[in-house]
Amino acid sequence: MAAAGRPETVLDAIRYFSDLDACTEFVARLRWPDGPVCPRCGCAEHSYLTTRRLWKCKGCKKQYSVKLGTIFEDSPLGLDKWLPAVVLVASSGNAISSHELARSLQITQKSAWFMLHRIRLAMQTDSFLEEPSGEVGGDHAPAGAGERGRRRSVRARKATATSSAGASASPSRPARRSAPAPSR
Repeated sequence: MAAAGRPETVLDAIRYFSDLDACTEFVARLRWPDGPVCPRCGCAEHSYLTTRRLWKCKGCKKQYSVKLGTIFEDSPLGLDKWLPAVVLVASSGNAISSHELARSLQITQKSAWFMLHRIRLAMQTDSFLEEPSGEVGGDHAPAGAGERGRRRSVRARKATATSSAGASASPSRPARRSAPAPSR
């Protein structure tokens, strides 16, 4: 182990990061070299709640953790799973699969997949201690089955409205023309 409290080998890292208190202290030292600062108001006066591993700001009275505003935020997994995952991803010569990571950390494959995506994004943007950002595509339209899940009458109405407007429903294919309703 290095003198600064940083593990040097993968084996040292796995052993060191198996303790949740050591993980919290490690990330806190990386994030706040001069001591914890409230992310909401910027106040440096705080108290530490050891049972919950949270800081409480004396300025705004809000609680915050070391995970707030990082790639670890909004994850139920503790830092004792996240930090070994970062070490394993960074030290693997080839890309590590979510199945391999799940087996190594004894978590579900779904959680490992989620972690891998966050870690890879942070490695690309060099922003481990910042919340993932970037433009996320969205047009506030409901997600769902699209045309396939609609009733025929709704599809027909949408198709005639699109074709009467002169625009096609899709740039690759023209809008469908609705057939007249069969008479009974």
